[in-house]
Amino acid sequence: MAWDDSGGGKDKDPWGTRGDQGPPDLDEALRKLQGQLSGIFGRGGGGGAKRGGGINLSVFGIVIAVLALGYGFWGLYQVDQQERGVVFRFGEVRDEVVLPGLHWNPPIIDRVERVNVTRVNDHEHQALMLTEDENIVDIGMTVQYVIDDPVDYLVKVKNPLVSIDHATESALRHVVGSSTMDLVITEGRAALGTEVQDRLQSYLNRYETGILVSTVNIDESGPPQQVQEAFDDVQKAKEDEARYVNEANAYAEEIVPKARGEAQRQIEGANAYRDQVIARAEGEAERFSKLLEEYALARDVTRDRLYIDAIESVLSQSTKVMVDVEGGNNMLYLPLDRIASRSSALGGADSASDLRQLVDDALSERLDTNRRRDSR
Repeated sequence: MAWDDSGGGKDKDPWGTRGDQGPPDLDEALRKLQGQLSGIFGRGGGGGAKRGGGINLSVFGIVIAVLALGYGFWGLYQVDQQERGVVFRFGEVRDEVVLPGLHWNPPIIDRVERVNVTRVNDHEHQALMLTEDENIVDIGMTVQYVIDDPVDYLVKVKNPLVSIDHATESALRHVVGSSTMDLVITEGRAALGTEVQDRLQSYLNRYETGILVSTVNIDESGPPQQVQEAFDDVQKAKEDEARYVNEANAYAEEIVPKARGEAQRQIEGANAYRDQVIARAEGEAERFSKLLEEYALARDVTRDRLYIDAIESVLSQSTKVMVDVEGGNNMLYLPLDRIASRSSALGGADSASDLRQLVDDALSERLDTNRRRDSR
């Protein structure tokens, strides 16, 4: 459509005649614009009688265009890098997940829920548990988790936080109920957290919560406050028991080697005594065999010699000897200790004559003593 379709000359423009350089006629300009829009929608731009209808259609078209433009802008949204979008179309979830970036979905028809899948969430749990050995422990723990599947997180469970709380309680009770109290409150805490994490993750996967557990930390574990003093006494008793056991082990390590050494010494002494007795017995047997040969050759001499050797061995072990005197009922007392002392005083008489002289002197002295006693 030409600007001068109204039939005027070249001095006219789309806004009316500008020959008088006055302000444009707004009514005329509006009418021309309406006529052009009417032509776009398939209606002619002529007749004054149709202008009223053309204005209404033009306004409606403008409103429709504005609404369409606003609807288009309304459907634009952005998903951040740490987020994922879940689309619900007429309330039904779509399988595809919206990735980070600028996207468009028809408003009212689609509803987009954005879920943060990188933020680490914390869930604290505190509870009293019964152990395998029927003791009560107070355990506080923290579960750290992230959202692994946003669709399951929003759709499969009604309240994911309640689900993770119940699953944590169940996993913790199962693990603590299978462990002793000493293991829970002492060196077994790290293993306890790992086992609770594995069991908790299996529960959450079974519930299809879309939650991935990253870490389970056992913050505290101990007896309830009501029995803390009694528990401290038990721990002190256990420490004393361990100390006594260590002292006993140290004493055993000290005394056992000594006992083993003493036992070995006695064994060696017994072996030596055995060898000595055996050797002596063999020597005696050999000596007896030789004496038997000599006895067979000279019986009287050998018998006397054996008698003398026997008397010598007996008298050498005694300091006093009683001798039966012939011709009476008197017993002669022979003081060998005095004889030995006199022998030492004389310078050591070791010959047979000297010894016989000493014996005769002792006998004479004894006889004189007996005579004096009889005379009284």
